[in-house]
Amino acid sequence: MKIHPFVDAVASLRFEDCFNPYSDRCEIHDRRDAPRRRAAALSAMLRRASEDSVDAIWIGRDLGYRGGRRTGLALTDDVHISEHVRRWNLDLLHERPTIGAAVTERTAAVIWNMLEQIDARIFLWNVFPLHPHQSGDPFTNRQHNASERRAGEELLQQLIALLGPSRIVAIGNDAAAAAHRITDSIPVVCVRHPSYGGQSQFQKQITDLYGSSMRSSASLF
Repeated sequence: MKIHPFVDAVASLRFEDCFNPYSDRCEIHDRRDAPRRRAAALSAMLRRASEDSVDAIWIGRDLGYRGGRRTGLALTDDVHISEHVRRWNLDLLHERPTIGAAVTERTAAVIWNMLEQIDARIFLWNVFPLHPHQSGDPFTNRQHNASERRAGEELLQQLIALLGPSRIVAIGNDAAAAAHRITDSIPVVCVRHPSYGGQSQFQKQITDLYGSSMRSSASLF
């Protein structure tokens, strides 16, 4: 499968103390061909998303070590990778890019609890599309720095141009700030990040935002 040029651009990013899931392989947790699997899945999703109108790009801050570092999919952990693939009607990833027991991420669980209720075409992304970690400790999370942010925002601008979403849903203050910096032509909806006590507010904001397109809200609260 030919990789989409946008995914090639992401895979080419190199920063100190950052794991690029589309070109780097974790010797502990990854299958031998994990980078190729992750790049192919993202490429296929991007092609499918560009075929028709996209309601929104939901953006978080960075890939986390329990989620996107392993799956190569924003806001998605091992447990929800199959749902992410099915959401775009793709026949990919018969095996996870990682080995061993599936790892869960709390943020991903909350995000996907909501996505399962929504029929709209939603593409998931991050301001910085790699996994930044503390020096010498790859299985930690840190916030991206200024140079990483600039690279990520440039790619986010390209993604918006490719998909032409009706709106941006920025999850958390950092994502909101980035979205406002790079676009003034598309509505930016800011919602609470579900971590650190924000889960209920996030759920309510998404329910209010999607309203009648929610399949069921009875089990959300």
